[in-house]
Amino acid sequence: MSNTRFATAVHIMTLLSKSYPEWLTSDWIAGSINVNPVIIRKELGGLKKAGLVESRLGKEGGIRLSKNPDLIQISEIYTVIQNNELLGKKNMKPNPNCSVGKEINIHLDELFDETTQLVLNFLKNKSLQEFTNQFR
Repeated sequence: MSNTRFATAVHIMTLLSKSYPEWLTSDWIAGSINVNPVIIRKELGGLKKAGLVESRLGKEGGIRLSKNPDLIQISEIYTVIQNNELLGKKNMKPNPNCSVGKEINIHLDELFDETTQLVLNFLKNKSLQEFTNQFR
C-alpha cells in the first residue's frame, strides 16, 4: 500500500495544469518531483493513452494537458493508475476447512469493490483545476 503512482500522477497533472496550455518536458517535471525522468515518462504513457495529456516531439516538444483542467476530474487520474490493492492484498490461500477462510476472499472482494467505488465517487467531485488552485 506504499505505492506512490497516484501521488506522482497528480503531481504531474498539477504541474501541467499550472502551465496550461504550455508544453513541459519530462525532465523538467522529473526535477519538480525529484525522480528519474523514466518514471515520469511511464506515467505520462498511461495519461496519454487515457486522453488526458498530449505530446509533441522535437526541440519545441513536450507534454501538456489535452483539455482544460476544469474538465479533468481527479477520478480520471486515479482510474488511469488505479492500484487494485487500495486496502492491501488478500491472503490467496486461506484454509478452506475454516468457516471464515473458505469465504473470506468473496467478502473481501465485495468490501474492496465498495471501497474503491467510494473513493471514485469522492474524487469525481474534484476537478484538476480546483486542486491546482491550492498552489500559488
